[in-house]
Formats: sequence, structure tokens, C-alpha cells
Amino acid sequence: MYHYFFKLVIYIILFVLGLIVCFPFLWMFTTSFKTLEEATTISLWIFPSNWQWENWVRVFQFAPFGRYFFNSFLVAGIITIAVCVNSILAGYVFARLKFPGKSILFAIIMATMMVPFESVLIPNFILISRLGWYNTYMGLIAPWCANAFSILLLRQAFMTLPEDYYESAQIDGCGHFSFLLYLSVPFVKPALITVALFTFLNSYNSLLWPLIITADEAKRVVQVGLTVFSGDAGIRVNLLMTASTIVALPTIIIYLIAQRYFFQESIRVGLKG
Repeated sequence: MYHYFFKLVIYIILFVLGLIVCFPFLWMFTTSFKTLEEATTISLWIFPSNWQWENWVRVFQFAPFGRYFFNSFLVAGIITIAVCVNSILAGYVFARLKFPGKSILFAIIMATMMVPFESVLIPNFILISRLGWYNTYMGLIAPWCANAFSILLLRQAFMTLPEDYYESAQIDGCGHFSFLLYLSVPFVKPALITVALFTFLNSYNSLLWPLIITADEAKRVVQVGLTVFSGDAGIRVNLLMTASTIVALPTIIIYLIAQRYFFQESIRVGLKG
């Protein structure tokens, strides 16, 4: 009996904690249907008294969010592909190949994870500007086409591949590239999807770099587009929450689709450790 009582208490605690975590998202969603006056009024009742469905149309009339979404998906998609390709190649090299200075080079790459983004912001901006990529897609994409964390994650995944597999492939005349493409990559599929998920979400949610590297609406992404609802007259809270809800939907959908692979990789790494 005490066992069932203990489980009930745990479930209640988890349910309450879940409500606390979900409350900001629920408040954002319900505020998107309020008038500006009601959205700026402090109240314990979060649901609107009169649902303003037209807010979801006014957002796209207020700013070109269609263009913002196109830019965000284009930039995030290209960055994700580039990071996955680079991480596969680099991760495989550091996991399977032997060459002089390999440990030192890997340590240098891993050390970049300790460098704060703010410390390289100005050098990156100067470099991109001198290359003539200011206010271009290249300027948005180029600095983020590789990262140390993704290389580390795929290196660890490749290292779990038994050495016997490669020796058998060598006997059959399989080279490194064929072994990587046809056997190694399918084997590390959960890790690769995890890398793609993290990369896409980080790029899609990026604000500071797109804000300083773009100058006109044609190159803005959705996170920068949210700033149009703040001005000298104040913040249009209801429209800002509507836009925020719309912007958050793709990330939620992508996570729900990819979460199975993410949990598989988390469990595999946990068991490996």
C-alpha cells in the first residue's frame, strides 16, 4: 500500500512540475487571442474574455513573416546540412584514422567549446564584412557550418562501432569512404539526428548574430522579426505573443518528430558511459 501511495505522490509532484513548466507556453498561447488592453492587464485568469482570432492574421499584415520564415528555414537548413556533413567526416577521422598530431588537433577543436560566443562576435563581424558578406545569406550561414560539440558527439558514436566490422569490410575490399557511407553512418543514425536537431534549433532560434549581420527585411529571420512589435509607443504584447506562438510551432513539431531518435541516443550514451 505504501508503494502505491509513494507512486501517487511522485505522479502528483511530476504533474505539478509539468504544469509549472508548461504555464509560460499556455500563457503565451492564450495571450495571442487577447486585445492589447487585456494582454497588458495583470490578472490571474489567463484566458481571454473575447477571443481575438484576427490577431493571427494581423501578424502577417504587420510584418512580412512569410519572408522571415523562408529565410529562417533556408539558413537553418543549410547550416544543419553543413554541420552534419562536417561532423560526420571529422568525427570519423578522429575515431578511426591514425595520423601525427591527432590528439593535439582534437584537443584544440574541443577547446573551442570553452570560448564564449561574445568574445568572437566582433572578429567574426569584421571578417564577414571584409569578405563582402554583410547583409547576405553567406554572412548568416558561414560562421556556423561546423561546431566542436557535433564533432565530439559523432566521434563518440563512431568509436562504439566494433573494430571487427571495419576489418571485415577491408577484407571485402571496402575503403574508408564506402565503410563510412554504407555502414558507419547508418549505425550512428540516432546520434546524427540528434546533431541535426540541435543544430537546426540553435540556428532557428538565433537572434544576436542575425540581428547585427543583416540590415534589411529581405534578409531578416523570424527571431529578428519579433522585434518589430516593440517600438517607441510600447510593446504590442498580444501581437508579439501571437508571433511568438507561430515562431515556436515549427520547433515543437520538429522535436516531436525527432524525439524518438534523441532519446535513443541519450540512452545509448548513458549505457556506454
